[in-house]
Amino acid sequence: MSQSDYDLDYDKEDESIAQIVEVKMSDALAELAGKRVLVTGASGFLGSHLCDRLCQNGAEVHAISRTERTTDNELLYWWQGNVEDVEVVQNLFQKIQPQIVFHLSGLITGVAGLELVLPTFHSLVVSTVNILTVATQRQCDRVVTIGSLEEPEPKQGEIAPISPYSAAKWASVAYSRMFHHLYQTPVVLVRPFMTYGPRQPIHKIIPAVTLSLLQGEAPKLASGRREVDWIYVDDVIDGMLAAARVPGVEGHTFDLGSGNLVSIRSLVEQLTQIINPQIEPLFGALPDRPVEKVRVANIALTSDKLGWQPKMSLEAGLVSTVNWFRQQLKAERT
Repeated sequence: MSQSDYDLDYDKEDESIAQIVEVKMSDALAELAGKRVLVTGASGFLGSHLCDRLCQNGAEVHAISRTERTTDNELLYWWQGNVEDVEVVQNLFQKIQPQIVFHLSGLITGVAGLELVLPTFHSLVVSTVNILTVATQRQCDRVVTIGSLEEPEPKQGEIAPISPYSAAKWASVAYSRMFHHLYQTPVVLVRPFMTYGPRQPIHKIIPAVTLSLLQGEAPKLASGRREVDWIYVDDVIDGMLAAARVPGVEGHTFDLGSGNLVSIRSLVEQLTQIINPQIEPLFGALPDRPVEKVRVANIALTSDKLGWQPKMSLEAGLVSTVNWFRQQLKAERT
């Protein structure tokens, strides 16, 4: 068989796989219409995007926040409450009677200080146990919880978590698996890799560099040698929605990443080319953080079980993100 014949067969196989992926995803999205969905952490980066997409797909969305919020969206209902309090969770479930639950809330910090042990424990572990307990009692159709890159991998054996947040996430994941194993709770875990996009907090690397460049300033950075698996927020939301509706995937953990590693330096150089090639980022102006484990998403299981694959290239995702922050700056100046 000639090389051209091989390429043709390969392209046909890729096209068939892509079609299967699209069918699974479209079926999952169609099944969200009219469903009562509860989202914790709804005011955060991922939560806000998730609520938008759920509403777009016709779900009745009940968003939980510690602070009082309002909306004009007739499909979005805001509830004020702290899910670290089990009575609050019980009352919310009684009033809302959710069919699907996304548990996204929690204190996110990589700082290793002793003062963060109890706050991360309550914010992540206690809240997760509360949600899982009440969701099990109420016989919800599906609970989606969020893993973390900072969880030690099972094959790492006795390696200890690197921060209170890492330990709390590890424990939360263990509880999710326990609830599925012992009580048949229909829980699915998703593990987003380095997610970026519009609305990301400005202290994160991509917004911080983007804003510096847009304002004509050279961003100050460490060496940028660290390699990261970057994934655009819309792709992550696609994966989360599939995790909520694809049947027969309870108890699984799904990586949501690109499956590729790109160094921070390379990413910053791409941002510089998009925004202002005349600016030279100041690599080495800041000290490198302690050595962090390089981790790349294994998306084979995610593709096979959920019919999910990332759609947005890194370049296109960065352009979209830059355009959003550019519009934000423009709005602030007018």
